[in-house]
Amino acid sequence: MRILVVIAAADRQDTLHVEIEEGASVAMALAAARVAERHPGLALDHVGVWGKRCTPDRVLRDADRVEVYRPLLADPKAARRARAGL
Repeated sequence: MRILVVIAAADRQDTLHVEIEEGASVAMALAAARVAERHPGLALDHVGVWGKRCTPDRVLRDADRVEVYRPLLADPKAARRARAGL
């Protein structure tokens, strides 16, 4: 099956297509895309499929989009309050 792996690192974005076997997990797709080699230091435990967080052991379906998320630099609510001066 064909999976799209999307990584939005601080310095660049990668979109990779990988072919993996039926019943493969998110972790297997990340390994097939060699994400750890391409983005050393990027935590691979914050992942999702089609915008919904999941665990690396989630089983994928054909044409799924796997996304690797970066940790937040600031709490979004606190940042909005700071910008609004509250």
